[in-house]
Amino acid sequence: MSRYPSPSIDEVPADIRDRILHVQEKTGFIPNVFLALARRPAEWRAFFAYYDALMESETGSLTKADREMIVTATSARNKCLYCVVAHGAVLRIREKNPLVADQVAVNYRTADITGRQRAMLDFAFKVQAESDAVTDDDFAQLAQHGFDDEDAWDIASITAFFGLSNRISSVFGIAPNPEFYLMGRVPREKK
Repeated sequence: MSRYPSPSIDEVPADIRDRILHVQEKTGFIPNVFLALARRPAEWRAFFAYYDALMESETGSLTKADREMIVTATSARNKCLYCVVAHGAVLRIREKNPLVADQVAVNYRTADITGRQRAMLDFAFKVQAESDAVTDDDFAQLAQHGFDDEDAWDIASITAFFGLSNRISSVFGIAPNPEFYLMGRVPREKK
């Protein structure tokens, strides 16, 4: 699962264990990243607090699917297998489209997405590759597609946070769970 040993669910602090078990109940499995990062509880808490602030936000015009699309596309550019597979699965579910994650991961410019989403990913890719070159023109381009300055903040923050996440996942060798590969492609079994 990871280059570093992961604690068992019984070894993690109660607050972290509760969150992990909640995710397991919801998805049917424990995503490997949860236990891999739990070896350092303070970092785990900080990581997931920021994750929640960015990805579970109800502010601005970005949908939860938009947020997952940013993660999937920029993680592909960063060559992070874990994040492409895991967030691609969530993107397929949120978009209700089994094809979109693969298209976005390979080349969002030719993917079957809206012009608005393409502008969002253009901005995210510029933030990912050359954040020092972002100008007012980039913000104006976003505005032409209905994004305001708060949306630009969200796009940039998600892109930057997952740059960190991509590097952690890749360097530490966190493997995607097999369950992620089929999520959003194959109907879930009813229990």
